[in-house]
Amino acid sequence: MPKLTNSVLYLMSISAGLVVTNLYYNQPLLHQMSETFGVSEAAVSNVALSTQLGYAFGLLFIIPLGDKVSNKKILKFDFLIMIASLIAAGLSNSLFLLIMSSFFMGFSSAIPQLFVPMAAQLADNKGRGRAIGIVMSGLLIGILGSRVISGLVGAEFGWRIMYYAAAVVMVFLFFLLHYKLPKIKPNYTGSYGSLLKSIGFYFKTEPAVRLAALRGGLAFAGLSAFWTTLVFLMEDSFGYGSGVTGAFGLLGIAGALAATIVGKMSDKLSKNKIIIWSVLLLIVSWGIFLFSAHSIIGLVIGVILVDLGLQALHITNQNIIFSKNPEARNRVNTIYMVGFFTGGALGTTLGAYAWEQYNWIGVSVLGLVLSIGIALVHLIFKKKTV
Repeated sequence: MPKLTNSVLYLMSISAGLVVTNLYYNQPLLHQMSETFGVSEAAVSNVALSTQLGYAFGLLFIIPLGDKVSNKKILKFDFLIMIASLIAAGLSNSLFLLIMSSFFMGFSSAIPQLFVPMAAQLADNKGRGRAIGIVMSGLLIGILGSRVISGLVGAEFGWRIMYYAAAVVMVFLFFLLHYKLPKIKPNYTGSYGSLLKSIGFYFKTEPAVRLAALRGGLAFAGLSAFWTTLVFLMEDSFGYGSGVTGAFGLLGIAGALAATIVGKMSDKLSKNKIIIWSVLLLIVSWGIFLFSAHSIIGLVIGVILVDLGLQALHITNQNIIFSKNPEARNRVNTIYMVGFFTGGALGTTLGAYAWEQYNWIGVSVLGLVLSIGIALVHLIFKKKTV
């Protein structure tokens, strides 16, 4: 087994951040897209929804292969789809084509989730949390940076240019990973069908994985509802465009910088305590959002807290599941991340509906209910898992 060097670890972190940006470019650009195709805000939110659903399918059908197929072979197949879908999105002449392109963009952009279990596999027991934290830092910075970049590019050049530029970046990244990433040969020898079936086995027999997926899914549902509707709030309450909306992503850098710290903490402290404090941060952040429909300061504080809470919860969840079943880390990560991004897709849909019916108050109440739900399910089921 190759040794996890710092250069490889940070390459995985940077790569995870660059690839995951493909999932979130659309969020600050939704208003521009609705104007381009002459559709409602609710209709164009399906672009974000299809991207997240595609990501969930990619996690389900691609990531388990990390326990069976060489990582280099997966990269070749995945990046081909990714680059083609980015170009297709930029060329889309209808909302339907953009939605379909976004689905395959999300499907192929699941590749960062190979890096997380890879880092956990190559690291020793004492450094596993740190390794996960560093990769997740890159992932979160990519998520946050994508909104900033796409907001600025969209405001200056239009939303299509963002996708063309992303395709060029992915071509460069593929060659870098191909030559620098260590090759890992998994031990699983069964068929692809039996590999997928075994996911069900781990889902049934690992309550810690199920609970982690539920906690993560509920938390990400709230965050997705926030980012999907923030662009509409900025337009309606403050008259700001995509550039300002995207700039809000910079505020979440605190969460990204905290990822490495949280990773180290989860190697030493009680995971149950970290989870409880994370959920409290989420509840407080949504309480602040509830009274911030016309307050930029309130939104700023809320964004910092919600990103900190989600990141701390997410890394702790992953450290818990990766400490179990080392021979199947990609499969248990599949279970967790499918739950996580299915929650994100649900949050996008519920957030758009809440905005249409009740505006920002509806979105804030939705996030508050979801966060309280995390606290309840954790307190009820924690004795069996953590």
